[in-house]
Amino acid sequence: MKYEYTGRHIEVTPALRSHVEEHFERINHLFDGNGRSAHIIIEVEHGGKHRSEVIVKWRDQTLTATTSVMDMYKSLTQTIDKIKKQALKSKDKIIDKHQRVKKVSTVAPKKAEADVAPAPSLPEIITTDNYAVKPMTAEEAVLRLNDQENQFLVFRNADANERIAVIYKRRDKNYGLIQP
Repeated sequence: MKYEYTGRHIEVTPALRSHVEEHFERINHLFDGNGRSAHIIIEVEHGGKHRSEVIVKWRDQTLTATTSVMDMYKSLTQTIDKIKKQALKSKDKIIDKHQRVKKVSTVAPKKAEADVAPAPSLPEIITTDNYAVKPMTAEEAVLRLNDQENQFLVFRNADANERIAVIYKRRDKNYGLIQP
C-alpha cells in the first residue's frame, strides 16, 4: 500500500509515519493486499485538538474517516479503527452478495416438470401387538415360528446368556439365526 502524508500546521515526523504504517499492517489482511493507496492528513486545530483524516482507495471504493482528540497518536489510532470497521462492513457486503441464496422461483421446478414425475410415497408403518420376549433355545424358536404365519421371531437365546436373537424363514425353506 502506498502512503501519502499531509501535515497542516504540524510536521509529519517519522514516528507518526511508523505509527500509521504499523496500524495499517495489522489490518492489511482486510484489503487482501489490494489496498492501493492511503492518504493521511494530520492537523492541529485551534484549541490544541489534533485532527486526523484517513482516505483509503480500495477496489472501486473510497473509505474515509476523521477523528479529533487532544493526542495525535490516539487520533490516528481511532481513525484507522474506523477505517477497519468500514473495510469489514464493505468486505462482508461483497461476500454476502456472492453467497446470496437464489430466489425460490429460479430453484423450484416448472409446473410441467412437476406433473411428469410424481413424488414416490413412503411405505406406511403399521404397529402390531407388543409381546414379551421370552428366553428359549433356537430349536424352540423354530417350532414356535412354524406355528405362526410371521416370517421372523425375536427371542432371548437361552443358549447364549439370554442375549436377544432373531430367527427368520428363508426362501430355501431353512431358517436363519441373527445374533448381535
